[in-house]
Amino acid sequence: LPHWRQSSYAGDAIITAVGLHEGLWMSCAAQSTGQVQCRLHDSLLSLEGHIQTSRALMVISLLLGFFGIIVSVVGMKCTKVGEEDPVTKSRVAVAGGVLFVLSGLCTLAAVSLYATQVTYEFFRESTIPINARYEFGSALFVGWGAASLSLLGGSLLCCSWPAKERRGQPYQRQTQPSTTREYV
Repeated sequence: LPHWRQSSYAGDAIITAVGLHEGLWMSCAAQSTGQVQCRLHDSLLSLEGHIQTSRALMVISLLLGFFGIIVSVVGMKCTKVGEEDPVTKSRVAVAGGVLFVLSGLCTLAAVSLYATQVTYEFFRESTIPINARYEFGSALFVGWGAASLSLLGGSLLCCSWPAKERRGQPYQRQTQPSTTREYV
């Protein structure tokens, strides 16, 4: 989404006919007529450090999430793969949960880093009028929600840690003689 930050409408009463949106991969200008023009960022090396870092963290997050899905599906009790050893199967599910937690942390770090930079630039003392500055876009809120859900799902999968294997004979309840009279 190119809506990581959007032009601010705060400040004086001048209403602009163009809304600007910027994201990790492109920047867009939306005209009041409904026409939207987007341009990809030209060079990776000419981007600011926080954008490069956020890009890298989001790509890593996507890869971790993809592998987390594959590993978690293999570790689910409802799948037939590895069905003969339930302890190993639940450990695989926990490994998928760990991948989801790491994916959520990468997403949270990327979105929070970008939001910190947007906040810093908005409140920085400069000659730029306040309505030419940027504020949070909708993609930041989607990112925070996605990170929260990924952390929650990964944490729930991590709760499926297998119980310790019991050594020796399992406990069997023995029947005790009845102390009451049995009626025929």
